[in-house]
Amino acid sequence: MANSSIIQVKDLAAGYGNVVVLKDVSFEVHTGEVFAILGGSGSGKTTLLKNMIGLQKPLSGAIRIDGTDIITADGEERLNVFKKIGVAYQSGALFGSMTVLTNVSLPLKEFTDLPRHAIEMIAQMKLKAVGLQAAAYKMPSELSGGMRKRAAIARALAMDPKILFLDEPSAGLDPITSAQLDELILELSHDLQITFVIVTHELPSIFAVADRVIMVDREARTIIAAGKPQELCDTSDNPGVRQFFNRQLKPGGASSSRASGSNDGPAGKPAWT
Repeated sequence: MANSSIIQVKDLAAGYGNVVVLKDVSFEVHTGEVFAILGGSGSGKTTLLKNMIGLQKPLSGAIRIDGTDIITADGEERLNVFKKIGVAYQSGALFGSMTVLTNVSLPLKEFTDLPRHAIEMIAQMKLKAVGLQAAAYKMPSELSGGMRKRAAIARALAMDPKILFLDEPSAGLDPITSAQLDELILELSHDLQITFVIVTHELPSIFAVADRVIMVDREARTIIAAGKPQELCDTSDNPGVRQFFNRQLKPGGASSSRASGSNDGPAGKPAWT
């Protein structure tokens, strides 16, 4: 894994109107690593993701992707940087009226001038990469939850991105399907040399795939821990980090987060889709 940074977030403040959800957030994502953003419900991890993929403008600070500040970039420069990223949303966000193959083809139709046969060939290759070549002509409604997640990843891979953002990829999946998805992430990271940024609260997946993590906290409104997941689990002296990794309850019985070994996280639609 290279030590160079492909993403730099500096002094970020994020929120909605006058409500500050996160402040003083700074971190880097190294080229080629699997990087996870952790936190309990309402901690701001999805808000952070929305800022990083350009769906929401930060209140202040800077976000650089492959050397370009996405906050100040506009026009062709902004378009070029967003061609370098792919996003797979929690719900999959597939178009129900289109086949899986057509869904995966959409970015290529939108952002390239490739002929139809070339687009179809590339889309087939992306489906093969995620083990879904046999489902190319099925409708999303015919797929299992795990297959829809894979189809969403295939679509996110269509433009050969340098960075792939995954929002709660294991949410709503049974433990076996979740473990299979973890294996796919590791395979793609190794074979395609893609940098992954994953928002999750699923402990098994965190330990299975993440090289490094940051943890954001609802009360602190900032990063409270950063490092390798096992090291944070074993050595952190922050009570919130210990509660998260050890599935402990806060005083009074309120859960510190929704992190758990069971894959029963919410499978609802992200707020911005």
